[in-house]
Amino acid sequence: MTKSWYHKTSIYQIYPRSFYDSNHDGIGDLKGILSKLDYLTELGFETLWISPFFSSPQADLGYDISSYTDIAPEYGSMDDALLLIEEIHKRGMKIVFDMVMNHTSTEHEWFKESRSSRTNPKADWYLWRDKPNNWKSMTGGSGWHYAKERGQYFWSSFLPFQPDLNYRNPEVKKVMLDAVRFWLSKGVDGFRLDIFNVIYKDAEFRDNPFTFQLAPTETNPSGFFQEAKYTLNQPESFAFAKELRAVCDEFGEKLLLGEISGDRETAQKFLGTKTNDGLTLAFDFDMLTFKFTAEYFRELIQKIEAHVPDPFMPVYVFGNHDRRRSIDRLGNDLQKAKLLHMLQLTVRCVPCLYYGEEIGMTNLKQSFATALDPIPRKFKHIPPLLFDMIGLTINRDEVRTPMQWDETANAGFSSAQKAWLPVHKNYKTINVETESEDENSLLNTIRAVMKIRVEEKSLREGTLEMLTDLPNGVLGYIRKFEDEKIIILLNFDKKEKQFEFENTHCIFKLFPKDKAAKKSVYLSSFGGMILK
Repeated sequence: MTKSWYHKTSIYQIYPRSFYDSNHDGIGDLKGILSKLDYLTELGFETLWISPFFSSPQADLGYDISSYTDIAPEYGSMDDALLLIEEIHKRGMKIVFDMVMNHTSTEHEWFKESRSSRTNPKADWYLWRDKPNNWKSMTGGSGWHYAKERGQYFWSSFLPFQPDLNYRNPEVKKVMLDAVRFWLSKGVDGFRLDIFNVIYKDAEFRDNPFTFQLAPTETNPSGFFQEAKYTLNQPESFAFAKELRAVCDEFGEKLLLGEISGDRETAQKFLGTKTNDGLTLAFDFDMLTFKFTAEYFRELIQKIEAHVPDPFMPVYVFGNHDRRRSIDRLGNDLQKAKLLHMLQLTVRCVPCLYYGEEIGMTNLKQSFATALDPIPRKFKHIPPLLFDMIGLTINRDEVRTPMQWDETANAGFSSAQKAWLPVHKNYKTINVETESEDENSLLNTIRAVMKIRVEEKSLREGTLEMLTDLPNGVLGYIRKFEDEKIIILLNFDKKEKQFEFENTHCIFKLFPKDKAAKKSVYLSSFGGMILK
């Protein structure tokens, strides 16, 4: 049985503010994305996820929404959005919007009305309390904030200007599901769902228990010495995932990709227990802190195969707009990056690539004092070195710098005198134009593997079986679909490997230099092969 498109697709995340500036104001926009569709088509990814471009005061750079059905003028117009949807579909690709359902901006008209009094029609559209309980926000400190207009506190799971909606109010649920229907009726193919597991909070507002855990992790969202027992992953949120799926089903097969913090058992509850009748996909953020070893990825794959079996499909992601770029964990080693993404594009999964990863864009260290990101301002009195030591990216500006297209000013991102964020100084060597001309570049490696992925059903729909008895440092697995079979061998060791292997035909090899194999298989340092 063939899989639904959303279980065999590949996803490329675009942060629109940083992708391409078409109107010379230093800010990326929708027409900028439109002008780069041929590049994206050639890259080979089938689904484009575009971070928020709805109306917003931009206090959290788009994740603070003031209207779910209007476009922020710096990004373009509704006509631009509709044209983008149309042109993406013409190229046989899908488009996914970023839907922030948990909270709005304090500048949203709904919140302004709700804040105005305790008796207005929208008084119960947000979470209000006479006295705060002990709940802490996801960024630390109390998430309760006083509104003098009604003499009460409102709750914000994330930042103070992002008040949480009250989904226990049927009117709120209806208007938000109608916003989903609005975009589905315009042709959108689905949504990435921001902090989806936060939507419901405990109805009784019970205090969260104490824990010794200081900082949240990818698998344990509790932190700041508080267990997030009553503020995350509530039973009603699991039920809402199915309700949202039913709304999407009104429009056919649509993708729902959840940002879920917690362990894999929790994520499974959002997908569905036995059948995939909840969210279609969920991120596995545990791998954002990957170790570049064969043993790490062998254990990761085995755990994911056990927790996310068919008919479910895992998502492999190594970077995004909130976390440091994947190549940072590789010491900016391009050869290691080739191997990492070769794994990502051949293992059983929906691969999700963050813009710029395909050329090896690196983090740009920036001062907390000048940050546009509101989070570092909250921690301005703490030395950034402390966050670096524990691997936390507090200043998200560092991973959102403009896309590096060529060697011209502003890396070809914008002809404005100044881009909204500084361009990394390494843009003259790390850019699309330069790497397009280099047969062995990271960009052309990803293009080549993507081409094989599109052509081979076993890589998009097949089962996965781990190979054993391989040399130390070598990871191998077989992908099968009906009578088709693909074998992947990846050398995570800096030493070359030569070993006997079954007689198969190599359709792709990742070598930094050409060398004939003396035995059946030769894998160079950080080299890989795809065999058929």
